[in-house]
Amino acid sequence: MHGAKQRPAGAHPGQWVLVAPEAATVFPETPDSEPLFTKLRNPSTGEATLYLFNGGAQQLFEVKAFHEENRSWFIGQSVQQDGRLLFVTPMDPLFLILYYLIKADKEQQGKFQPLDQVVLDSDYPNCLLLLKCADVKQCIHHITEVKEIGSQKFHKYSQEKTLKWLKKKVSQTVKALKSNNIIVGERVYAATFISSKQITDTEEVGVGSDKSLMNLSSGGSRSADYVRYAHGLISEYIPEDLSKELLKYLGLPELKSPAAEPPLKKRKLSDAPVEPEEDYTKFNSSNLKTKKANSKMSAAQKALAKVDKTGMKSISAFFSSKPKASK
Repeated sequence: MHGAKQRPAGAHPGQWVLVAPEAATVFPETPDSEPLFTKLRNPSTGEATLYLFNGGAQQLFEVKAFHEENRSWFIGQSVQQDGRLLFVTPMDPLFLILYYLIKADKEQQGKFQPLDQVVLDSDYPNCLLLLKCADVKQCIHHITEVKEIGSQKFHKYSQEKTLKWLKKKVSQTVKALKSNNIIVGERVYAATFISSKQITDTEEVGVGSDKSLMNLSSGGSRSADYVRYAHGLISEYIPEDLSKELLKYLGLPELKSPAAEPPLKKRKLSDAPVEPEEDYTKFNSSNLKTKKANSKMSAAQKALAKVDKTGMKSISAFFSSKPKASK
């Protein structure tokens, strides 16, 4: 896909290799409404993330990149240096709008405001395109309280409504995981022994059914794994504080991290001088040599060494030259 504007040298390349649904690449009716790659705030972290609006900004798509080093593409008769493979998938724009609603609720202390005054960002001006996406105005009531004055509507963030909406998202995610035979939780290692019928029928979590979603105690340990896994996926698109509230709302206990091992006991240091516990002078080199020599003597040599040698000449004295007599 080619970019709309000419990029300066050294900037990001104007074309990529991507896998995208047909809706993301529909040719625009007018030249000024072609698909647009743009950076918006990640709804979980607030950091810059790449997204795609289709022609006319009717739908939002998330862009994920698969990247390996030393990879490039051959496109026609040219070589594309950027060897990344981009995956484009549809995304609910309410997740990104939710970030601004929570921010405005904290800053404006829960005041009702028009949406175009809430979804504002000088660093990411294209965030206003979120309000152009189809069904946003019809679905915004799932996460906001709405007041209508004349022909104008005012909104403020509602955590209660948002948790209900997120719970439905969790239920839909669980259903999608099971229908695609995706095994999650601690039983992944036994995936080859579990039939799809066991997963999808006997432990089905009903979409929108509070009772079936929350009944995790009666033989529903695997359902709990699915719900927890789905919660983790949804948490990638919401702030951390809201993720914790959703965990409570779903009735899932927090996973406890394994207890840390107690630190090794350290020997107390003292300011007093250290006194040796034994006489280390016995290991002096001279003593060691004597001890080493004695260890090599035979029993006869050891007995001879004990004899009193006073007045005795050594055997070498008999072979020495005699002194000359004086004249």
